[in-house]
Amino acid sequence: MKYEVLLEDSFYHIYNCGNNKENIFLENDNYIYFIGLVKKHITPVCEILAYCLLKNHFHLLVKTKESIESKKISQSFSNLFNSYSKSINKKYDRTGSLFKDRFSRIKIENEEYLRNLVVYIHLNPTHHEFVDDFKVYNYSSYKSYFSTKSSSLYREYIINLFGDISNFKYYHEEKQLKILDKLTLELS
Repeated sequence: MKYEVLLEDSFYHIYNCGNNKENIFLENDNYIYFIGLVKKHITPVCEILAYCLLKNHFHLLVKTKESIESKKISQSFSNLFNSYSKSINKKYDRTGSLFKDRFSRIKIENEEYLRNLVVYIHLNPTHHEFVDDFKVYNYSSYKSYFSTKSSSLYREYIINLFGDISNFKYYHEEKQLKILDKLTLELS
């Protein structure tokens, strides 16, 4: 399978899941460790716009930085996944591939799709029934948008994309209501 090269100054949806749909996050510390590796390996080459880590898969929305070679960007992601896989294999005495495949990526070309993707990523915990309300999920970037604490997230860009923080919140809640309404109709 041929993978699209990660270009500088571009938006990407990066995602992957566990090999054979196995869990890639086995306990709370794993999520925190993965986020730390993202900061170490990815923030030098990308701005992090949104993320969600679930038991057996993850989503990252990134904007690659300007003036960084594609090879360096791809190598940084490879380093992230290799570091994480090796640590999980060692800690849990497992062997073999942790992830299904090399990471998948979709280049984002327009703002409407970008807005929808931010919401999609944040609604994942509800969609996959980890929680009833995505706003309380701990391993998503959603809550960070309402925090005054320092963050590695490129918050200002995303908040401006929605207009302001009120619209950011409103857009998420409206999408969740539409999804819940659709599920209710399907179950009726």
